[in-house]
Amino acid sequence: MDAVGPLSLAQKIDRLFDVVHRPDGTPYSNEEAARACREATGESFSATYLWQLRSGRRDNPTKRHLEALAGFFQVPPAYFFDDDQAAEIADQLRLLGALRDAGVRSVALRAVNLSPEALDTVSELIDIIGRREALRRQPPQAAAE
Repeated sequence: MDAVGPLSLAQKIDRLFDVVHRPDGTPYSNEEAARACREATGESFSATYLWQLRSGRRDNPTKRHLEALAGFFQVPPAYFFDDDQAAEIADQLRLLGALRDAGVRSVALRAVNLSPEALDTVSELIDIIGRREALRRQPPQAAAE
């Protein structure tokens, strides 16, 4: 589940488009994904239909369509059917999205050779900085309370 509950089908599909990109870093279009799904299933699957699924205007695709989308985005089909699996995969997708950020990727790559103790220290520092950032973003009266 997400922080506010399970994601809708539209949110799950949209998250895939937001996070899973081409090797050059650009997002896939509805047409590209729909074409791949047509080729995988041999069934009708248009860019308009995919847009309707992404926007929530349609919410009852066939199992084969969802399996084709899962295959295209290289996630297990359970992402669409099991909320616990979806939450776990969503966490992995968030990590993937964060790693696309050059600064995050640079920190992660430099941390690879650190000892477990040093990684714990880095993690604690990130937590402290995160709490300070959150306090700075609060309105002045909320921070004082």
